[in-house]
Amino acid sequence: MRKRLSVLISTLALALPALPAAAKDKLTVYTYESFTAEWGPGPVVKKNFEDECDCEVDFVSVEDGVALLNRVRLEGKSTKADIVLGLDTNLTAEAKATGLFAPHGPVENVDVPGGWSDDTFVPFDYGYFAVVYDTEKMKAPPKNLKDLVEGDPSQKIAIQDPRTSTPGLGLVLWMKSVYGDKAADAWAKLKDRVLTVTPGWSESYGLFTKGEAPMVLSYTTSPAYHMISEKTDRYQAASFSEGHYLQIEVAGITVNGEKNPLSQKFIAFMTGPGFQDAVPETQWMYPAGKTDKPLDPAFDKLVKPAKTLMFSPEEVAKNRKAWVDEWLGVMSK
Repeated sequence: MRKRLSVLISTLALALPALPAAAKDKLTVYTYESFTAEWGPGPVVKKNFEDECDCEVDFVSVEDGVALLNRVRLEGKSTKADIVLGLDTNLTAEAKATGLFAPHGPVENVDVPGGWSDDTFVPFDYGYFAVVYDTEKMKAPPKNLKDLVEGDPSQKIAIQDPRTSTPGLGLVLWMKSVYGDKAADAWAKLKDRVLTVTPGWSESYGLFTKGEAPMVLSYTTSPAYHMISEKTDRYQAASFSEGHYLQIEVAGITVNGEKNPLSQKFIAFMTGPGFQDAVPETQWMYPAGKTDKPLDPAFDKLVKPAKTLMFSPEEVAKNRKAWVDEWLGVMSK
């Protein structure tokens, strides 16, 4: 009898359709392409957060940070983003003005130059813009913006478009902070040294490492990648006497994402080791939160800016269009 019953149960079990697995909660994060690249922090961050939350993280990427804001603004209240990760302090005032971002809850462990008190956006890394050069092609790199602007036009630099790229916008602000009302004249002189203007950082840095130009607009931290991953000191950042422009990259919760409990969990996770340990050697920037391991000694060899240059988010929001138009007016001639 027991044998017959067990056979009957087994038969019924085989006949019944398998029940679908319960769908996991989902978090949609808009970010930029170099973050989600296989060599970027995205894959590590995704795995670590999914292990912690038992959920699914969906990264949606665009070329760069300015393009990120443009997309969210275009989608408006219909955006699918819960989190927007990859804006910086040069865009936060404009991002707030869209009304598409919600205040975040309590966040711990944030540590960036100058401190942090923003109620809407939370930093995940920071760094300083720099001209990175190939020591095998340049024996006398520029020592300041004047050297860059007025140097040998045959020694080219690859830069990024400030309309789509946060480093590209950073160079516009760097030039404006040093040259002020004479920035247009400086751009006119620099134009002859510009090999190309790319939509995002990845394209220009790729041209640089392929030997297309001896210089590229990047970060003081970029040489750490080559020292650690490639075991070479060939690529270095030029130290500029008037200082370097600071970039603090941030993430924010959208008004739609505020309804998703995973959003606040991700923001809290972002400032801890599960995220921050990935920053130095995949993002190649300085961590803005708590890490469980020290930086590689290569970071001690990097350029330490003599002065930090930075406009307030409000000042950038007020002037960004005019300053970018000034750049475009010169570069398009």
